[in-house]
Amino acid sequence: MSEAGLRIVVVDDHTVMRAGVIALLAAEDSIEIAGEAGDGRAALDLVERYDPDVALVDLRMPVLDGVATTAEIVARYPRTRVLILTTYDTDTEIERGVEAGAIGYLLKDTTREQLVDAIHAAARGETVLAPRVAEKLVARLRRPVQEPLTDRETEVLGAVADGLTNAEIGRRLVIAEATVKTHLLRLFAKLDVNDRTRAVVVAMERGLLRRPRP
Repeated sequence: MSEAGLRIVVVDDHTVMRAGVIALLAAEDSIEIAGEAGDGRAALDLVERYDPDVALVDLRMPVLDGVATTAEIVARYPRTRVLILTTYDTDTEIERGVEAGAIGYLLKDTTREQLVDAIHAAARGETVLAPRVAEKLVARLRRPVQEPLTDRETEVLGAVADGLTNAEIGRRLVIAEATVKTHLLRLFAKLDVNDRTRAVVVAMERGLLRRPRP
């Protein structure tokens, strides 16, 4: 494929951020902005209409999020490469994006030069990862297999995330407070943490608890 005049679409629900990305790329002769969208469903319409080489896609969007949008583009329009551009760099977000079929994963602190290079690399079919993302993926692969939480441990951890005390958790789940403490100790060991706050953070990073939308 010739890299001259690569056609791309920019998909981000934040109007200012989307405009900023477009402004960054506007002076790049080798890239043509074919269209922009504020949600995943509109993005699919753009890809169908313009057949872009690359789609720059954010993760958190209304109607259809970035992961679902990526999966749809990969399945329905395989010529278009999806390059995720987001602020989210947790293990779970990265894995979901890559598993959906994104060819690259960049963070929004990427420089203009890095973004342009990444778009060209993605169009060539090359995997593009921000250094911090690559480090996380390597660390994830090297991490020993974790023992899964039981349903009850997940319920206890969810109650912790809601800010409940051990006594309140016991009342919610109709179990003794001592049993709550036992479940906490076991899930602390499985998550390799020493306190409640860290347990919630790690569980969210691993996708064991749903992260509240901002």
